[in-house]
Amino acid sequence: MLVIQNLYKHFGDIKAIDGLALTVNIGEILVLMGPSGCGKSTTIRTINRLIEPDQGTILFHDTNILTLNPDELQKIRKRIGFVFQHFNLISRLTAQENVMLGLVMSGMDRDTARNKANEALTKVGMERNLHQKPAQLSGGQQQRVGIARALAYEPELMMWDEPTASLDPILVREVLVVMEELARYRASTMIVVTHELSFALRVADRIVLMDKGKIVEEGKPSQVFVNPTSAIGQKYQELIEYQINTTAKSLSGEK
Repeated sequence: MLVIQNLYKHFGDIKAIDGLALTVNIGEILVLMGPSGCGKSTTIRTINRLIEPDQGTILFHDTNILTLNPDELQKIRKRIGFVFQHFNLISRLTAQENVMLGLVMSGMDRDTARNKANEALTKVGMERNLHQKPAQLSGGQQQRVGIARALAYEPELMMWDEPTASLDPILVREVLVVMEELARYRASTMIVVTHELSFALRVADRIVLMDKGKIVEEGKPSQVFVNPTSAIGQKYQELIEYQINTTAKSLSGEK
């Protein structure tokens, strides 16, 4: 479905992506992880050209996204959903209207757009909040509206850019539950940038670890986190072991 070859991106003297190559298969749930600033978000933003790479090839069903003109790019973006770190909702519009907006602007009639918006909002558990505005919603609910906005296009590929990063810890779970539910039904291929280890362990078909703009390790979660070969993988393994030990001590009453 998606083939990235020889991808580079610099921001001044900073090498954000350094010769990256990656293939994503239809129906796969791929999780991109690594330290902050390693190039994860930049990588997925180049896929639909929210960021223009300096060099490389990005093939989506054999179409090179980097050679498309603006009209062609707009059409292919409808097939690629994107959920941002920040909700980016329009404050004067209701949840339903926020999800409808892009559909209507792309030429869909309002009744069809409304039905698709309602279906998408129902998928993320927001059917009771259709007519509420962002200020009336919690952060987790606002992010679920953002997810519904991407789902309304029925995309073949869903990309998630740290969708829980802007949420209070208590609200993170409600968004992760929605993501896990969507992953379970595999309605689309998913690329997820996240720091949520538990989510990656439960959901990912493949983990890709990045560092300094390069892929340093990839494989099944059981491989990457149990028998890591990279320094980054070993750090994640240590973190998982620490969390397990801390939880075990807490449950046993140890200090």
